[in-house]
Amino acid sequence: MNLPNYITLSRIFSIPLLMWIVSSNRFSSEHGEKEILASLIFIAASITDGIDGYLARKRGQITTMGMLLDPLADKLLIAAAFVTLVQFNPVLVPAWIAVVIIGREFLVSGLRSIAASEGFTIQASDLGKSKMFVQIVSVVAVVIDHRWKAWPIWGPYFLPIHWIAYVAIWVMVSLSLVSAIDYFVAFWSKIDRQVVKHRRRAFVLSRRRKGDVPSTGKTAPGAITDQL
Repeated sequence: MNLPNYITLSRIFSIPLLMWIVSSNRFSSEHGEKEILASLIFIAASITDGIDGYLARKRGQITTMGMLLDPLADKLLIAAAFVTLVQFNPVLVPAWIAVVIIGREFLVSGLRSIAASEGFTIQASDLGKSKMFVQIVSVVAVVIDHRWKAWPIWGPYFLPIHWIAYVAIWVMVSLSLVSAIDYFVAFWSKIDRQVVKHRRRAFVLSRRRKGDVPSTGKTAPGAITDQL
């Protein structure tokens, strides 16, 4: 175990804490304590996703355990957040949206696993990276919307939390679908190139084997043949 792995584990341990805060009656929504605390925990957990990877690369501490735990922590955090939001704020996050977003995460994980077994990797696209930012905004906005539809800033000015949450959720769904298609296209093109490469190699090897021993139909002088 090293520091990046401990940071990743902290993200995993924050998941049941987040779900407990949102679903527990120990924290009141009257003054927004529950919403603010849940938002802070989710933001902190999401930030650790970048910190652990950065430290692992900088300190040369990329380990097999870290490669396993990091994507697992990401998927668990997203799944837990959206499953909880279906119950916490179903007006903005109906069940089908949670299914789409969680299904996308498992689809990408499956494609990466198959790619790794075939000997190549699928790099994270720009869409996937920007999805992380929209993901934080959407979850936090939906949580805060449970208590405040608009957040007063100063005087007559306010932050339209409800509309920010509404737009962020739909942008999140769109990015999830588009990035899933992008990953699938990248995966399919690499798989197709792998198949073509294997066929060419098999064809070349087959031709070499046929050419190794030329068939002339004649026996060399002095050769012993069986008479039937």
